[in-house]
Amino acid sequence: MKNIAYIGMGSNMEDRFNYLKQGILLLRKEKNITLTNLSSIYETAPVGYTEQSAFLNMVVEVETTYNPQELLSCLQNIEAACHRERIIRWGPRTLDLDILLYNNEDIKEENLSVPHPRILERAFVLAPLVEIAPSTCILGDNHFLSSLTSKLSVEQGIERWKLRDEKDIFSLLETN
Repeated sequence: MKNIAYIGMGSNMEDRFNYLKQGILLLRKEKNITLTNLSSIYETAPVGYTEQSAFLNMVVEVETTYNPQELLSCLQNIEAACHRERIIRWGPRTLDLDILLYNNEDIKEENLSVPHPRILERAFVLAPLVEIAPSTCILGDNHFLSSLTSKLSVEQGIERWKLRDEKDIFSLLETN
């Protein structure tokens, strides 16, 4: 069975853009995952632990035969391949991959919560998600995500860093 998942991607260490590209390339190599859409890339101030560099963030849509736990494991393996270290909560990272939505499921497990628990508080997730899935609603919330994005974008200071090409979504992988 094909499942639709939205994955948030972020990087704020070293060559941020190359880490995003590497994450996308590794996702594309997974036989149980098909990338179906990519957002633009946004530059955002850090949230939580603020003594760090700005992030590049984006959201990708995938079709997968993985169940949520298998997808999580795959994403953690990709992070590890990109030298992700978990030292400070919300701290600097080479690559961060989060399952934001998985089908329209409500998942509450020890190591996985979907929809992502802070999805409605973070413009760096909402803006790229709305860009590729504008009519998305979160379980238990009667508001379309697009109605929340503009207010948060101004409050949290995000800026589009690299615009996606509607005709060739993978053109984002080209050199900046």
